[in-house]
Amino acid sequence: MKQIWNLPKVDLIPFSEIDEKRPVLLVTSAPAWNAVKNNLRGLNIIETIEITEATTGYWDNLQSKIVNLNPEIVYAVGGGLVADAAKYISVKLNLPLVVLPTALSVDAYITAASGIRRDGCVYYIETKVPENLILDLDTIAKAPASIQAAGITDVMSIATGAWDWKFAHERGKNPAGMEFIPWVYDNAQSILSGVLDCAEAAGRGDRDGLKTLFDCLCMEVQLCNQIGHSRPEEGSEHYFAYAVENEMGHGLPHGDLVGPAILLIARFQGLDTLRLEKSLKACNVPINNIPQDTVDRTLQILPAYSEQHNLPFGIAHTLST
Repeated sequence: MKQIWNLPKVDLIPFSEIDEKRPVLLVTSAPAWNAVKNNLRGLNIIETIEITEATTGYWDNLQSKIVNLNPEIVYAVGGGLVADAAKYISVKLNLPLVVLPTALSVDAYITAASGIRRDGCVYYIETKVPENLILDLDTIAKAPASIQAAGITDVMSIATGAWDWKFAHERGKNPAGMEFIPWVYDNAQSILSGVLDCAEAAGRGDRDGLKTLFDCLCMEVQLCNQIGHSRPEEGSEHYFAYAVENEMGHGLPHGDLVGPAILLIARFQGLDTLRLEKSLKACNVPINNIPQDTVDRTLQILPAYSEQHNLPFGIAHTLST
């Protein structure tokens, strides 16, 4: 690890208070922009890029078309895909980035990496942390229920991800740089407890509940920043989500994949899933959108899939033994 990333500066203000005079390159998605554009009249937009894919080739093609327009700043308005693309594009253009989440659907708004899809899996490439994030809790409270607080899955995955990390340690399977650290494991459990406590409030769009969910996302991300990897919160549940998305094709939101995967993997790990399931339901995360035959097929291929993509060791690698 050569550096420790930080979190973005966060302003807790309504989108309607933004007054940006610099020429803006807007990175967004059509549904997100249509939902909030009337509150963002203060943006001096000179060009808009709509994001529909998560590949570097696609992002390179988009950003290459606007190099002669001379934007001075990038604004990302939308969800995790938009944020990941905007981080990549802002690095390529050497411009500052402001992220405006329209739902607390993922932790991508505050990480220093962008998720890309390649060869049937999700890989993370280092990009940058946004310089600024504007958190409008009233806007987030109006987001569609199924994505409004779906980012809880990126914290709840501590339950299964940290279990995998400890499991790998006990089997001598953690590589150099990912050694098991007991105090980090304990801190991750504390963050998990916090997010389970706020699930009901966040799921009903309560401002304090949404702020606590955001706090937990920040704590989870910064904990991983400090140690230089994501083992405390990413394990076999994410591997299953990547593999099942490859089986089903793109379309389901991140939470729709990771949420049910947490419950599935937790059962294999012998964890009590009652409170986990209750919290997912409280945050309106769908847990039955993956057909059972697809679940069964994905479980069959998961050990080989995990090996093929060199994913850190977890229970997914042992399911066929």
